[in-house]
Amino acid sequence: MTDKATAPSVLRNTAFLRLWTGTTASGLAMWALPFVLGLAVLERSITAVELGVVLATRTVGFLVAVPVAGVLADRHSRRRVVFWSCLTGAVMTPVIALGMGRSLLLMAVAAAVVGAGQGGCRPAFQALVAEVVPEPQRQQANAATTLAIRVTTLVAPSLTALAALVTDAKVLLVVTAVLWLVAALVPPKGGDAPARTTGRTSFAADFLDGLHEARRHPWLLAGLGALTSMVALGYSATAVLLPVVSRDRYGTEAVLAAATTAYTIGALAGAALMARWRPRTPGWTALAGMACYGLVPLALLLPVHPFVLIAAYVVGGIGMELFNVPWFTAVQREVEPGKLARVSSLDFLLSFGLAPVGLAFMAPAVDEFGSGVVLGACAVVCFAAPAAAALVPSSKGFTRSS
Repeated sequence: MTDKATAPSVLRNTAFLRLWTGTTASGLAMWALPFVLGLAVLERSITAVELGVVLATRTVGFLVAVPVAGVLADRHSRRRVVFWSCLTGAVMTPVIALGMGRSLLLMAVAAAVVGAGQGGCRPAFQALVAEVVPEPQRQQANAATTLAIRVTTLVAPSLTALAALVTDAKVLLVVTAVLWLVAALVPPKGGDAPARTTGRTSFAADFLDGLHEARRHPWLLAGLGALTSMVALGYSATAVLLPVVSRDRYGTEAVLAAATTAYTIGALAGAALMARWRPRTPGWTALAGMACYGLVPLALLLPVHPFVLIAAYVVGGIGMELFNVPWFTAVQREVEPGKLARVSSLDFLLSFGLAPVGLAFMAPAVDEFGSGVVLGACAVVCFAAPAAAALVPSSKGFTRSS
């Protein structure tokens, strides 16, 4: 049996709607950039090598900025950190357009700064939810935010392709800059601000203080370890091998497109479910949802019908939102408010930061051991890591008292 939400709809909260709009705009800008640059390659404005360099420097900027932003957002106004981070993206995105066909160095530096803006706003956005949304409404708020993110990933490529029919990549980069400007200006001021750090200690000391706060919550460390393992290995293996399986086993790229779309649709369904559902054991439910992603590498490993593979992606998408929404809600509830941005930055740093490492490792691993061994091992990790995390007593409810 489960309990349904009894709190008023978070959609009546004007401050949250402004925050949701800003978060959505920043997400759309973030996801649109790779597609816009891909169109620039098709237009021959940049080369494929230049595309790779620009995207790589953007990722480096993101990873460098995330821990710094976590400290800043706990030292200062989270709203101010969002403003300056998103304004940085708005100002520097057109510089990428300016460098097209002129200077790869200029493009790379601008992309790194844009990535820093992206990394800078993530922990602050996450902490702002706890400031503007009452605790009973936060699961709804996190579900609404993840719905927006999933819709963005679904429509951003299509919108970019349609816009490319009437304009070029440089103009689309300016449009992306406008989205960053919306993200900078629209979010509300925070509510009752938590006690801030004094700012008299070093960044390293403040970040280590955030690590100490994370260690106070065994469920958080266990869940973060499971999430990092699943993203670095499970996501990476399926991202690398889905195109290969689609081509070699099924002889069509349609399976690739259908599977990736199915995952997003499943995630949308999972987020919609979590907007209303309150499981009695949220931690175990979330970890079981994460384990569902293990069906994806398993389906890629076995000679199943393409519909079975697509169904596995749907279930994997549902499962990941069964994890994400309770996870973010628990972090906002359990972590000391004045250290929330730093703990959130640790979350983003590990889950996003190790993903490129996993991707870089996958191709050599497939060459050395074969795709079957790699997929089998990653499926085991996707099932075993959440199961191991569930053995931590406080993981049952994602709370120290569970």
